[in-house]
Amino acid sequence: MVQVNVQEAKATLSRLLVAAESGHEVVIARNGQPVVRLIPVRRNDTRTLGFMPGVVSDEVLRPLDDDDLRLWEGV
Repeated sequence: MVQVNVQEAKATLSRLLVAAESGHEVVIARNGQPVVRLIPVRRNDTRTLGFMPGVVSDEVLRPLDDDDLRLWEGV
């Protein structure tokens, strides 16, 4: 774990971002007390729905086209 104070974080933000992106835990402290943790943003093309276990593809969330909508409505 890397812990730095606010002043050091301001001066070395680029280095801290690289460390967090590579998997290191980076904590920024104020007056010696941990305040925040830097974590990388994970990007993917799938979403997890809270009421459904597992991962759901974005395809499931796309709007219905006219043909599918007619089938859904039973027209």
